[in-house]
Amino acid sequence: MLDPHLPLPFQATVHPEARAARRLTWDSREASPDVAFVALPGERMHGNAFVEQALAAGAPFVLTDLDVPRAVRVDDAQAALLAWARAERLYAPLVVGVTGSAGKTTAKSYVAAALDALFMPVFNTMPAIACFLIESGRAGRPLVVEMGIDRVGEMAELVDLVRPDVGVITTIGPAHLEQLGSIEGIVREKGVILRDVQGSPVRGLVGSQAAAFYPGVDSYGFGEVTVAGEDLSVKPEGASFSFAGVPVTLPLASTVQAEAAVLGLQLAREAGLDLDAAAGRLSAASVPGGRYRVHRGRFTVIDDAYNASPVAVRAALDALSGWAGADGGRRISVLGRMLELGPTERALHAEVGAYARDRADLTFGVGAFAPELGERAFATVPELVGALLAEIRDGDVILVKASRGISWTPERRAQEGVGLDVVVRALLETRDGA
Repeated sequence: MLDPHLPLPFQATVHPEARAARRLTWDSREASPDVAFVALPGERMHGNAFVEQALAAGAPFVLTDLDVPRAVRVDDAQAALLAWARAERLYAPLVVGVTGSAGKTTAKSYVAAALDALFMPVFNTMPAIACFLIESGRAGRPLVVEMGIDRVGEMAELVDLVRPDVGVITTIGPAHLEQLGSIEGIVREKGVILRDVQGSPVRGLVGSQAAAFYPGVDSYGFGEVTVAGEDLSVKPEGASFSFAGVPVTLPLASTVQAEAAVLGLQLAREAGLDLDAAAGRLSAASVPGGRYRVHRGRFTVIDDAYNASPVAVRAALDALSGWAGADGGRRISVLGRMLELGPTERALHAEVGAYARDRADLTFGVGAFAPELGERAFATVPELVGALLAEIRDGDVILVKASRGISWTPERRAQEGVGLDVVVRALLETRDGA
């Protein structure tokens, strides 16, 4: 429980009616009798505008600079939240930080399974990480933190907050180029996670794809890496391999998930955990919806629609190419726009589209770069859905992948071909007769 009446690592005036909470949130819609509210500055509005709403929902306390009932009153709520997170992080026995241009959430999920650790939910922003550290620091279990960035200097801020004992970089590729500028900029900024923090050494590990960018840092995966799994086999049923003599089976997984499992097993070994037990937990690991989630049936849908970058789309297409449709079924890619690629975005979409044509039997594209992404190009998502549903037949395997564009209006999402979760839903409803 988070009791505001206990000593806090910042100066605060605590209202006598403030109560202990189980969780924290910066979204007033999540406030409840168990969830306290932190009033943070936003791009458009300050959280103070929603304090009354959080109190009405029963929030045990609100972290704010306002003089209101149940307030934990501070000069700067954001600074107080970060100070609280830094203090609570110190109680965690092991903290693993994960970053990369793609595969962060997958790696986070598999590392957490292997270590039997607590891990962050979907969001990986500074407030989300701070709330997670405050809520979980004293749980007595390892913590796995996803650390995504989209601007210069952000990783240094995250490292100062999280202070990871282990820093992981999954992949390096063009992503957030509008702010990070170049691949070299991405390598430099992501690489901050590998540096020692205030004299404390960081255990660094990088995925096989990223190894060339970080010479001298231990790498993981398969083949010519420092920490390798052996005898990898990837089939539609899933991936299997061995690690230090322990057999590992990952249902409905691809090479990306297998590499993440190798990472998890290595960290479990270094933590002195039983590898057979860790492998058992990995076999039951899952990732949130939209990250290479396989839905098998009379035709198979691979839902990888949560987000996309060139390196992530290529990995998904590699996985698709390993599938063999039943009874003459085809491998079909459905690709939408990848965001934040800067002035080279058209060329990068064309490269991904050419890759898709090599690995799929039929390619669909939607949105601003539809012709580059697929042989069958559609301006909007509704047009795509209609044509796709008319084309699909039993035995096909359909990969759906694009960036989300969650801050965009529904109209712009439909026009630009982002947020293809609606395509996944339409496919599953048609397949299952919903």
